[in-house]
Amino acid sequence: MPLIDHLFSIGPVRKAIWKLWYPFLTRRLRSEEVLFLNYAYETEPPMALPLATADEPNRACIQLYHHVATQVELRGKKVLEVSCGHGGGASYLTRTLAPAHYTGLDLNRTGVEFCQKRHPVGNLDFLQGDAQDLMFADHTFDAVLNVEASHCYPDFPRFLAEVARVLRPGGHFLYADFRFREGLAEWEQALASAPLKLVQTRVINAEVLRGMDANSARSLALIVRHLPKFLHPLGRDFAGVEGSRIYAALQRGEVSYRSYCFVKV
Repeated sequence: MPLIDHLFSIGPVRKAIWKLWYPFLTRRLRSEEVLFLNYAYETEPPMALPLATADEPNRACIQLYHHVATQVELRGKKVLEVSCGHGGGASYLTRTLAPAHYTGLDLNRTGVEFCQKRHPVGNLDFLQGDAQDLMFADHTFDAVLNVEASHCYPDFPRFLAEVARVLRPGGHFLYADFRFREGLAEWEQALASAPLKLVQTRVINAEVLRGMDANSARSLALIVRHLPKFLHPLGRDFAGVEGSRIYAALQRGEVSYRSYCFVKV
């Protein structure tokens, strides 16, 4: 196991690394208007989702959010997104799916400050907070969204328990993430043990790879412009550019990327 993988597998160390990495990225990429920190999604034939001109550069990332969020109807609902990154998904979903209110939560205070300035959208707010210790009262939300973030959490079962706690009965957990093969059994066991009922799930490796293909040139250019050379390999994995370790692992089936919909009964 490479050293960086070993470090990331240790809960407290992993949390400390991510607490440093995301603010570092926010500061480095702020001038580039990087609104999404997730991988991407494209179907075959292409999804052809209608987008505003301003959203078009982020099409592939938006399509991942659209795929996850539209598993249920969010119009008029109270929605929480845990680990909202730079807020691009929160802004898009609030503008297009018309929830009653949308809250984006992230551990990265620098990122939250960026979101508050960059996304002045009605019925949308951003808060700093911990995915494993949500600051909300029981039964607060109709839906909780989490896109490609939970692999960073030191205590994933605790996060799931918090999601179930803040959901209202009948509320939905809309979720997408990936795990390497050696972590699949633990991931599946945690999901099966959560106080939530599975509605549907899909393996979306092929769609994510197509999305990565669409984003690779832009992502690689950002890495070269904004990261020191010794961080380029980590940057390529984080961005999922063609030829990166995560890209190759998805191709070979060593990583499973999945979307889920759960309901609280």
